[in-house]
Amino acid sequence: MDYKEVLRLLTINDEHLAEDLVSGVEPAELDQKTLALARLAALIAVGGAVPSYGAEADTAVSAGASAAEIVDVLVGVVSVVGLPSVVAAAPSLAIALGYDVNDALEEQAGGDLG
Repeated sequence: MDYKEVLRLLTINDEHLAEDLVSGVEPAELDQKTLALARLAALIAVGGAVPSYGAEADTAVSAGASAAEIVDVLVGVVSVVGLPSVVAAAPSLAIALGYDVNDALEEQAGGDLG
């Protein structure tokens, strides 16, 4: 199905397309890495849950994305979603990448954050 048909069906909320999308049909034109990075951007925009960041970060890494590329998604969406959304998402994404920001901040502050 070409992109115009997909847009037409989405515009009319076609129930068959909706069923396909909900059941997990993957986009035809995006590779797994790009799709995972796009999904991370969506999570940042909507304030996704920590486990969701973990799942998508794992998918992105499995598809060949580096941690730096994943963090670049945060930087890349600031102008669209705003700094507060990115700041809120950063700890969740850090956890998903196996980096405990709070531990690092405590070490940097000599164990005293306040």
